[in-house]
Amino acid sequence: MDWVALKLSLWLAFWTLVVLLPIGLLLGRWLAVSRFAGKGWIEALLALPLVLPPTVLGYYLLVGIGAESAPGALWESVFGKPLAFSFEGLVAASVLFNLPFAVQPMQRGFEAIPRQVREAAACCGLTWWRALCRIELPLAWPGILTALVMTFAHTLGEFGIVLMVGGNIPGETQTIAIAIYDRVQGFDDAAAARMSATLLAISLAAIAVSYVAGGRLARRHG
Repeated sequence: MDWVALKLSLWLAFWTLVVLLPIGLLLGRWLAVSRFAGKGWIEALLALPLVLPPTVLGYYLLVGIGAESAPGALWESVFGKPLAFSFEGLVAASVLFNLPFAVQPMQRGFEAIPRQVREAAACCGLTWWRALCRIELPLAWPGILTALVMTFAHTLGEFGIVLMVGGNIPGETQTIAIAIYDRVQGFDDAAAARMSATLLAISLAAIAVSYVAGGRLARRHG
């Protein structure tokens, strides 16, 4: 069992959730309550990672954050190390790749709130921020929880985009999925089986918790 790779995957999933939670909440609510021309194009752009091959997205990311790009050069001048083939680069790639897994469930959660609820909150004098925290977030919580669990489980299993942007550096960018690939290539089937079973158990447990908690919350609010 490669505990270093597993710890790196869990750490990557944690930071991906930390970054994506506020982004998903803002984008999901904005798309749920807004009606404007071009909304379909924005939704299609956010959903693009669902259908785009990870290697293609990884290639464009590698070009965009490489040492010869403006963002890559700026990062290296500030932090003294390249963004590509680093853990920070992995987080950036993971956030972009998981955008639809975070935004879409949150958007559906906010869309399920009746328009009259927001109008009643406004009539009661609640500010936008207080209405969001005290009314909308509790009602949209099943969708938010689903988004967090799906993002976490999906991040643990990322392979193509992680390999393209982070490479395969043990202890730095080698996640559990890449470690499994390495063991298979080295004919270490026993180690690959143990790590695959561990990843399967974690993913299954995360999704089960999402279903159980989501069901209880839905019954509580329903």
